[in-house]
Amino acid sequence: MPDRPDPTAPVGRTEDAVVPAPTVSPETLSPEAPAPGRLGAVDRYFSISARGSDFGREIRGGFATFFTMAYILVLNPIILGSAEDKFGNHLSGPQLVTATALVAAVMTIVMGLGGNLPLALAAGLGLNAVAAFQLAPLMSWPDAMGLIVIEGLLICVLVVTGLREAIMHAIPAALKQAISVGIGLFIAFIGFVDAGFVSRIPGETGSVPVQLGATGHLSGWPVLVFCLGVLLTVALLARKAKGAILISIVVTTVVAVVINEIADIAPAAWGLTVPAVPDDLVAAPDFGLLGSFSLFGAFQQVGVVTIVLLVFTLLLSDFFDTMGTVVGVTHEAGLLDEDGKVPHLGRVLLIDGAAAVAGGAASASSATSYVESTAGVGEGARTGFASLVTGGLFAVALFLTPLATIVPAQAAAPALVAVGFLLMAQVRNIDWEKYEIAIPAFLTIAVMPFTYSITNGIGAGFVAYVVIRVVLGKAREIHWLLWGTAALFAVYFAIDPIEQLLGVK
Repeated sequence: MPDRPDPTAPVGRTEDAVVPAPTVSPETLSPEAPAPGRLGAVDRYFSISARGSDFGREIRGGFATFFTMAYILVLNPIILGSAEDKFGNHLSGPQLVTATALVAAVMTIVMGLGGNLPLALAAGLGLNAVAAFQLAPLMSWPDAMGLIVIEGLLICVLVVTGLREAIMHAIPAALKQAISVGIGLFIAFIGFVDAGFVSRIPGETGSVPVQLGATGHLSGWPVLVFCLGVLLTVALLARKAKGAILISIVVTTVVAVVINEIADIAPAAWGLTVPAVPDDLVAAPDFGLLGSFSLFGAFQQVGVVTIVLLVFTLLLSDFFDTMGTVVGVTHEAGLLDEDGKVPHLGRVLLIDGAAAVAGGAASASSATSYVESTAGVGEGARTGFASLVTGGLFAVALFLTPLATIVPAQAAAPALVAVGFLLMAQVRNIDWEKYEIAIPAFLTIAVMPFTYSITNGIGAGFVAYVVIRVVLGKAREIHWLLWGTAALFAVYFAIDPIEQLLGVK
């Protein structure tokens, strides 16, 4: 999985303009004429030959994209299933696998048909962490998923009204990059904790709240499985192996199953999922989570200010990650026009917003575009036909739930560490010599894992950015959206003394 592209790359509205012919390098041009009959109609609809591709390349690209992002079928249930809501409820693992596969299948196919880009969608890493560790502890799971639906609807409204440009340009590039880096560290920390590599010191009230392993050192077979998984994952990433994360999950799961069979291990040592071969490899999908969301239930659980900030956190992570991914994938495919714009960008972003709505409605967390789609582009994919192939493979995965539910946290957590590394790579784009942006970026990055809160990290960065700009006499350079957001976060951080002052408590 390559580094995430720069979300600040120039983009613009192209829906109302005539899009020039895509810039495709001569090496990718295919001399073959479009196939006759029905294949010819498909070729013309997707502009396969016009973009210098052919059906073989599109099919190979669709497979490559699927195998580089299929890990989400394991990771999403692990992240969401390991968390509990305010009332102590857990989401079902098999139902989460079904929901994850279904949303990925449907929305990737919709992107192929409507956006005509080799772009696949699935539950977003980072976004599912917000749902699991920010939303759920404050409310019920249906309430949390309702907020994700609201976030998706807001994205659609922003696209339709054209406000996306205003939001895009309001937030400094370094803060956008810092948010990705902070989420990366947060996800990696979750991986270490879920695997038992790091644990809370029981009853500790001193200066050291966490420790190595459960007793100050590593012990037990499950932790060994995690360590082997991390080493395998980083080795595959270093060799730039395609599908490195998925390969690592599969191999480490096999090792965990074997160890569980031959060693005397208490089931509780593995956590929520014990690696054991299921009786059946194929099973009917369980659609029990579909439609299990409440649009306004969260308002009865937490305050309006908190809800606004939580939705804003989801929207910010989803919106800018999508912008960077779409531009990066289309750039690598040679599909940007001569002005560096993405063909039919408004339509593509609208589909991505609809994917967030679908993810929340299915309890799979917000779905978004995946930068792993570049794997398919690397295999020659240039059109939405590749997305039809990828979506079809996710549909097949609906019936393979038993295979996904044998993966223990110790086999999936190395992938979280790897994703943390990949997101961390964006730290190189921050100008650390320029304190007025470096300090807010640092606070954004540090506060997320240290407070176990993505919201807190974004808030700390925004407030620090506004304060420093004001101190330096640059208040006029601050966008009004940043003023408003920083004010909301200031209220968020000071909500307790404010409530006491107003006599609410």
